[in-house]
Amino acid sequence: MSTSFEQLQIAQIYLDKLQELGIGEPTPIQAEGIPVLKQGKDAIIQSQTGTGKTLAYLLPALERIDPAQKQLQVLVVVPTRELGMQIMQEIEKLTEGGPIRSQSLIGGAAIVRQVEKLRLHPHIVVGTPGRLLELMKIKKLTLHHVKIGIVDEVDQVFELGSMQDVEAVLKGMLKSSQMVFVSATIPQSTEQAAGRWLKEPVIIKINPSQRTAETLEHMYVVCQEREKIDTLRRLVRLIKPVSAIVFINVTDDIAQVVGKLQYVGLSVEALYGEASKQDRAKVMGNFREGKFQLLLATDVAARGLDIEGVTHVFHLDPATNAEYYLHRVGRTGRMGREGTAISIVTPKELFILDKFEKQLGITIAPKAMYEGRLVDPAQDRSAATMRSRREAARPSGGAAPTRSGSASARDAAAPAGAVRTSAAGPDARGLSSAAPAKPAAQANTASGGKAFSKAERERDRKSKGAPRWLKEKQQNKE
Repeated sequence: MSTSFEQLQIAQIYLDKLQELGIGEPTPIQAEGIPVLKQGKDAIIQSQTGTGKTLAYLLPALERIDPAQKQLQVLVVVPTRELGMQIMQEIEKLTEGGPIRSQSLIGGAAIVRQVEKLRLHPHIVVGTPGRLLELMKIKKLTLHHVKIGIVDEVDQVFELGSMQDVEAVLKGMLKSSQMVFVSATIPQSTEQAAGRWLKEPVIIKINPSQRTAETLEHMYVVCQEREKIDTLRRLVRLIKPVSAIVFINVTDDIAQVVGKLQYVGLSVEALYGEASKQDRAKVMGNFREGKFQLLLATDVAARGLDIEGVTHVFHLDPATNAEYYLHRVGRTGRMGREGTAISIVTPKELFILDKFEKQLGITIAPKAMYEGRLVDPAQDRSAATMRSRREAARPSGGAAPTRSGSASARDAAAPAGAVRTSAAGPDARGLSSAAPAKPAAQANTASGGKAFSKAERERDRKSKGAPRWLKEKQQNKE
């Protein structure tokens, strides 16, 4: 039996907003999480990416706000600027035209402007730990009246080296304040932190064994390290995704990778960690509007992003661990939509995918590109063999030219133990005929030539790689 937002006793003002936004029924995490948070209980909310966790905590939090009071009443702590901006957009949609005031306090923005806006007494603030602590130290932000504090992507917040900043921020709240930790992954370190800050928390988990969305398809393509950029180019040309995210691991390489991808003709921009708030907002805005096809990002930059229309995620570098892989692929296949995650790996990196399969309980299928399709490697080899045989069977001189590298592909596809001959030889398929091969001397005599002695054959073998002038000198002596 499905639950409605009316049954969850959501205020009418927000029911109307949800209807305007086209949100009909609550997701499982919303149906379970909203009642717990409305009761004022501390909680840990864990669910797959793209299942509606943001709305699960925002609706109860907004209902706790008393617009008549001028104090800050709800605090949302986030790990990145992009996630903070995204949550702010959701808040603005839900509160548009109402008395509730909101503000973002994220790093990279001018602190002077943020201080000026704080004079308007926002009821709900979304901020990054460093900037929040900075404003608290200069006495421009106080958390003494916060009713509910929420840490979104909590594992990432505690992992980014900002543990001390986060704890200093949380200490600024009253012990009676409600605390909520939210993420798709809750490692043991986060559970330990929760034990220090949450009071008898209710743990809400939806399908904990199903770590990724069921609508996601996982696959990989193998190539050499130097071929990764071109492999990505070929995949994009083949699949033609309307909107996709490409992940790399090292931030220092991001400008170089963007240049290479743009050089091969791909429509791509990057999410730079050191870029200003305005530049990052511009990139994200252009990506959402479809002004370019690929967004190149690191794990931190794209953490928690909800971008409608992303159909594919490409791993140009494999994720550093299973949790990062989980969050990467969660950028697509959200809210029941289909999505595809493709890892571009070298043979030496295959063991990483094996580890992800075991830890996440998923299957990452091998794929190869063949004739405008992604196929199983076995199917690709079979098709290549048949194609080579068809080409070789054509009359001499009428064969169509083959692509570079097709000969080696045919050799690799030939049956084990087969003797390969020239395509112009007796067996035009590239395999030897059933007749046994003649000895070299006998075959040469039969064709009208003379039989060479053993000494002559040895001399020819030694001078095989000699320069032309030396061979001519030896012939003149004879």
